[in-house]
Amino acid sequence: MSPSSLVVVISGVSGSGKSTVARTVAEHLGARYVDADDFHPSSNIAKMAVGIPLTDEDRLPWLQRLVSEINASPEPVILACSALKRSYRDTLRTATKPVRFVELSGGREVLEQRLQNRDDHFMPADLLDSQLASFEPLEEDEAGLRLDLEIPLPEELSRIENWLRSSIIP
Repeated sequence: MSPSSLVVVISGVSGSGKSTVARTVAEHLGARYVDADDFHPSSNIAKMAVGIPLTDEDRLPWLQRLVSEINASPEPVILACSALKRSYRDTLRTATKPVRFVELSGGREVLEQRLQNRDDHFMPADLLDSQLASFEPLEEDEAGLRLDLEIPLPEELSRIENWLRSSIIP
């Protein structure tokens, strides 16, 4: 795989740290950082802002926009995206480049505390339960890496980079 075709999705429920981890990985690898939240239509943001969970139908056009963005990028992409369900990850895998996943997961208490401590996001902590209910962990046949979200960021970065070197980047 050429480095320009590298696509890694840092996934997890809201509060898992996916944006921070993805941004840091992108900086270390010299890749393009993409935050999936920037591609939500205003109707999705409005629903989430008032505590209404998104449906699969709400998410499909958003996921398709992300696939288009991945396909159009001439450089490696590190994407922060919830990718909660296998079907969402399958949609992302329709990109013309191979897509790999890093799943950040952990306990509800930690996630809830993180959500309550942030005030710069449209996603309220009230929607955590709906995300956890929808969450489908990576399956054995999905190219990916699982990490506990309580691992310190430098260690997460090291594990991700080692995984990429050993399994993806020649």
